[in-house]
Amino acid sequence: MDWTLVLPVGFAALFALFMFGVPVFVAFFLINIVGTWVLIGTRGFGMFANSIFETTTSVPLVTIPLFILLGEILFRSGTMDVLFNAVDKLTGRVRGRQYLVVINLSVLLGALSGAGMAVAAMMGRSVLPIMVSRGYDKTMSSGLILGGCSLAPIIPPSILVIIIGTLSDTSIAALLVAGIIPGILLALMFIAYVYGRLSLRRERYDDRVDPSSLGEKGRAVLQILPFTLIIFSVMGFILMGIATPTEAAATGVGAAVLAAAFNRCLNFAMIRDSLVSAAGISAMILVIMASSKMFTQLLAYTGATRGVIEAVTATSLDPSVMFLLMMLAPFILCMFVDQIALMLVVIPVYAPLLPILGFDPVWFWTIFLLNITVGGITPPFGYALFALKGSTDLLSTAVVFRSAWPVVLIFLIAMTLLWAVPRLITFLPSLL
Repeated sequence: MDWTLVLPVGFAALFALFMFGVPVFVAFFLINIVGTWVLIGTRGFGMFANSIFETTTSVPLVTIPLFILLGEILFRSGTMDVLFNAVDKLTGRVRGRQYLVVINLSVLLGALSGAGMAVAAMMGRSVLPIMVSRGYDKTMSSGLILGGCSLAPIIPPSILVIIIGTLSDTSIAALLVAGIIPGILLALMFIAYVYGRLSLRRERYDDRVDPSSLGEKGRAVLQILPFTLIIFSVMGFILMGIATPTEAAATGVGAAVLAAAFNRCLNFAMIRDSLVSAAGISAMILVIMASSKMFTQLLAYTGATRGVIEAVTATSLDPSVMFLLMMLAPFILCMFVDQIALMLVVIPVYAPLLPILGFDPVWFWTIFLLNITVGGITPPFGYALFALKGSTDLLSTAVVFRSAWPVVLIFLIAMTLLWAVPRLITFLPSLL
């Protein structure tokens, strides 16, 4: 069967299932089973079973359940409340301090957990009511929360990075480290945006806080220390070459348990609930990953992968134009489709094209990660928008949509800068 027919029909069927609300892992399973039966026949089901076994027993993918467990322990133990209070005390008495608290907290949460949806929901429930009660602008506040939750998949540890590295056969350690500078750059751009807005208009809000004594600030520093241990045990060990991403994830889980114990939040029920939740989420992701590998094999079997490469090679488009087109498609699709689902569809098609176009894989996939992240907060269908809206009754849908556009613009400016200056991405990975 001609690949020019198989490719669009397969993608159309897959996206149709997504639109009808079929779970991602079910949609991939159905497409793979039907595709295997139509294209190969019953003998292809043996290859299907082998694909599932090879993927689910892959050592690098052990990092996924470990990072998920790390985040579950932190969120379920209540240690995030401790972190919020410590950051709040250390931010000090500055103009627009709650805006800065959101940004600072987002960077720390991003370095502790890659769960952007959880960060949006947590800050929507805990931080936003405080900001609104003190007279802070709802639109700007919710926009910064959306921007902050978008830092979680970029700043390591990140589950999305592990999936990208596995599917594209790119160094996971290099991709994890590559997100550090872009994450910090975006945080600095958010701060510049805050003070730019404050300089243009005079907001009336209650920024009075009880002055923290030196002893209180010292206790706040002590409360943050366990979290810095988690960050060091993950990224520090990778940067120093002491541990692989999988080993670093395991040490991160151990550090999260110690942080919970330090803050007197460790108990059996919390560990049990964290393990059960992490196991369920991890199983779903691994099933999706296994189905994606079979999907890639079907593309190769039909000649679609080779056909796409030949078609791109035959075009006379400049690599910069190809880069723009390759980024535009996922940016639009991520407004409608889950990030993981989109990656599983797009990455197998994009990966063979990078050597032909001369793109550095770490550079390309890092910008790709920013791209699909900002797609998730872009109106009218960005799923992170509805996660924030669902976490609080203080915001209307119109306010949430309006708040997202400045953040989307900041992301696009950052992506343009990273495209123009690749060294911002590749510098830290080059040290590994």
